[in-house]
Amino acid sequence: MAAVSVALCTRNGARFLPAQVQSICTQDLLPREIVLSDDGSSDDSVALVRQTMAACGVASSVALTVFENRTPLGVTRNFEQAVRACRHELIALSDHDDVWHPGRLARMAGIFGERPELLLLHTDARLVDEELRSLGSTLFQALEVQPGELEAIARGDAFEVLLRRNLVTGATTMFRRTLLTAALPFSEEWVHDEWLGALAAATGRMDVLPEPLIDYRQHGRNQIGAKRPTLADKLRKAMDTRGDKHRQRLRRAQALLERLQSLPGPVPEVWLQAQREKVAHQRFRAELPASRLARLLPVLREAARGRYDRYGRGKQAIAQDLLERG
Repeated sequence: MAAVSVALCTRNGARFLPAQVQSICTQDLLPREIVLSDDGSSDDSVALVRQTMAACGVASSVALTVFENRTPLGVTRNFEQAVRACRHELIALSDHDDVWHPGRLARMAGIFGERPELLLLHTDARLVDEELRSLGSTLFQALEVQPGELEAIARGDAFEVLLRRNLVTGATTMFRRTLLTAALPFSEEWVHDEWLGALAAATGRMDVLPEPLIDYRQHGRNQIGAKRPTLADKLRKAMDTRGDKHRQRLRRAQALLERLQSLPGPVPEVWLQAQREKVAHQRFRAELPASRLARLLPVLREAARGRYDRYGRGKQAIAQDLLERG
């Protein structure tokens, strides 16, 4: 079975770190190394990682590399620093506040062993509170993941799914180190897990396990959390001000297209063309007029072309473009 590196990123995680590090260090398949990148913590996060590894009896068998950033890099750059230093074939991403289920690494690494074409694998997660009590739902339920999306990913059409929205959560993700050839440096416009998923889907094979393999802790200090939106949440979002979010999405789409076009290896033309059309759709949305009335006919024409369904959240995105305040 391939050797695994863990990229563990921390920032003031002392309260939750011991449970996470213990869950990593008691896996059936131990990682060969943990690369800890601490983003300017003011607590004793780094010391706690060392202490917990020693208490688990793995300090001599699991190598530890530590980066301590005096000036915080932010989530994406911190993970980039960690994965650059990982030396083994498979890299598992880890936040500081979750807990891995027993057997997680062996389960995921085994799938990579059976499927040499697989570049990235992510899973569902059980949502829990600060004390690891179940919140009664999973990450995929919070994201309202549809069976059709999972089926499309399973048959090799992950890029088609990711054209509409991201489903990859870094805390659940493992990938081959070879993916970094295409993914580094991480885009300034993207979060690291979304970027890795998009590059894996465009350049090879990405897949998903619809089973929870970690406890994904939800608390007031989550940098990125998960919460199922209510109808009121969706209406509030649809009637929010337009702001700069559509231009940000355009910049993201352009950044991915530019990276795909710059890669030395072949990217299927079908995905390149799809990303070009995604850029065109995001440009259309970014350039809609401030007046709701003036948006009506252009939005209906774009919807008739099927672009909201292929490159966005369908009716939800249409409602957003019709109702948002300019």
